[in-house]
Amino acid sequence: MTELATMDFHPQPQAGQPKPWAFPAPERGTLDNGLTVLRCHRPGQQVVAVEVLLAAPLEAEPAGLDGVATIMARAFSEGTDKLSAEEFAAELERCGATLDAHADHPGVRLSLEVPVSRLPKALGLLADALRAPAFADSEVERLVRNRLDEIPHETANPARRAAKELSKELFPATSRMSRPRQGTEETVQKIDSAAVRAFFDKHVRPATSTAVIVGDLTGVDLDALLAETLGDWTGSSAEPRPVPSVAADDTGRVIIVDRPGAVQTQLLIGRVGADRHDRVWPAQVLGTYCLGGTLTSRLDRVLREEKGYTYGVRAFGQVLRAAPDGTGIAMLAISGSVDTPNTGPALDDLWKVLRTLAAEGLTDAERDIAVQNLVGVAPLKFETAAAVAGTLADQVEQYLPDDYQATLYQQLAATGTVEATAAAVSAFPVDRLVTVLVGDAAQIREPVKALGIGEVTVVPAE
Repeated sequence: MTELATMDFHPQPQAGQPKPWAFPAPERGTLDNGLTVLRCHRPGQQVVAVEVLLAAPLEAEPAGLDGVATIMARAFSEGTDKLSAEEFAAELERCGATLDAHADHPGVRLSLEVPVSRLPKALGLLADALRAPAFADSEVERLVRNRLDEIPHETANPARRAAKELSKELFPATSRMSRPRQGTEETVQKIDSAAVRAFFDKHVRPATSTAVIVGDLTGVDLDALLAETLGDWTGSSAEPRPVPSVAADDTGRVIIVDRPGAVQTQLLIGRVGADRHDRVWPAQVLGTYCLGGTLTSRLDRVLREEKGYTYGVRAFGQVLRAAPDGTGIAMLAISGSVDTPNTGPALDDLWKVLRTLAAEGLTDAERDIAVQNLVGVAPLKFETAAAVAGTLADQVEQYLPDDYQATLYQQLAATGTVEATAAAVSAFPVDRLVTVLVGDAAQIREPVKALGIGEVTVVPAE
């Protein structure tokens, strides 16, 4: 009789004690030229992230030159007084670095990522771009042409078209927020290198700028490195621009952007919300997440799982412009797409979800899952230096204290179901939502009108 072989099993690994986690706290300082610096040492992060915030908001763009901030942002990587555009790009590539820039309502932001071993060279390139950008005629002309080529594609994109229409509806024509962030064909074609240079000279200086540096800074003499690079950037001192107040009209109504023959309808339902400084913000984040922040949220459960109208619907809050005194403004919105024949029924059910939320509230289970998803995954969300740097830069841009993110997670965990419900209901009142639909007006107008969710207006798709 054959003897059976025996197997030795190693002991099953046991989970260790969870390590306490908090959002990283930066060190804050100021260089001799007035540049504010936030640094954050993150052991093990060998790719350093640098964010530079420039106080050049969109509302500072000259009349008729919407988009000049965007062209300026893109031109920062198109050469300096020392290097041509091609040479600058080649030097960045030798560093293994990436440099991106974009303009938004709060200002212009440059984002650099580079291996820590190449940080001195990359910071030098970034400093040269800020100190003495070339803004060559040929490069600015190319960037303007590229931007003009993008505009038709954006107009053809239903989600982008809906966002453009919602901003136009919510804000008065005199407000920069009512118009496309990157300008229109009419305004962009007027931009030249002289306009870019004038905008740069008027608004870009170290005294009103902030640099955020995050990564493993072991062995890096950052003070000396900054003095040799960003510290050489000079400019006049100036007071920060006041944040203008913003008026908005979110009276309940429906705008259909007509796309004859469209097989889907793009939905964007929105209104204006409180400044991020408002005490309701943490509860609003939690309540909005329960409503439509993930695949298991209420809107998806009804519209996707039960009814099969859509691949997904999301609810979210987006800061447009924060102000130190709390008078800033945010966008609260619900977005998604449905097939054309089900546009009316889908909107009807969406409004039923909102009414049921107001009548019955959230459940404790919904609240618990939201807290787990928002707070529990934070250590994973901020594993990279870029994620930490981006959030620190957001806090600076929105006039928030350096410990805001850490405090926010504590507030989210302490928010109860009743408070989250009240914030979500207040964020999305059924009678004060501007609904933008990009779709076939001939098929969807009457079914939507019958819902009674607001006066229906049809506009051309352009």
